[in-house]
Amino acid sequence: MNYAWAAPIQSSSVAVNTNAWDAILSASPVVQLTLLILVGLSIFCWAVGLAKYAQLRQLAQANEPFINRFWKASSLESLNEDLDQYLKKSSVARVFRAGYMELQKLADQRGGNGPLQLSGSDNLERALRKAIDLEISAMESRLTLLATTGSTGPFIGLFGTVWGIMGSFHKIGASGSASLAVVAPGISEALIATAIGLAAAIPAVVLYNNFVAQIRRQEIDLNNFANDFLNISKRNFFKE
Repeated sequence: MNYAWAAPIQSSSVAVNTNAWDAILSASPVVQLTLLILVGLSIFCWAVGLAKYAQLRQLAQANEPFINRFWKASSLESLNEDLDQYLKKSSVARVFRAGYMELQKLADQRGGNGPLQLSGSDNLERALRKAIDLEISAMESRLTLLATTGSTGPFIGLFGTVWGIMGSFHKIGASGSASLAVVAPGISEALIATAIGLAAAIPAVVLYNNFVAQIRRQEIDLNNFANDFLNISKRNFFKE
């Protein structure tokens, strides 16, 4: 009995190189520009993060010695004489300088005759508040970049994702085929845009929240010092 053996059917496959680097190189100019923007934002965020970390750490380390010196000082005048060594690094020292200069101004207006009027303490309080606001503003500088990257990074990546998928649909329409070789490059670049958007946004949000918490602690320390300075001044230099 004879059997007719059919020739084996060989399935043909098209190799599609879809690794990340090739997908980026073959991506459309719009997607490449989107990725470049996200990478640039990420680099700037890390640079701001490192600088802000060093700034806040330096302030925390410099404020403690000055506060200890403040409570050990025999008088505000003696502390003011040694103030230069603290001013460059300590935010509390700069708040003290603002308060001390306002006290000096009030004393000069009185001509050094007797204690100051209690109503003048409002000027002292405003001077301290202004100095604190300036210090907080300096601490918060450039944090907007972190906040902006954290909030817009995923959406910028999503824009690249949508554009990449649109490119895949255009290729399907042009070729009349929905095979993997047609759609894979566009989908690959789309997913990479999403991933890089998240990679830029997540560290920015973490850094922003961490720095905001540190700044709030610094603000509490500055307010506590200002209240202590104001109370000492009222007890020693002002009268009803």
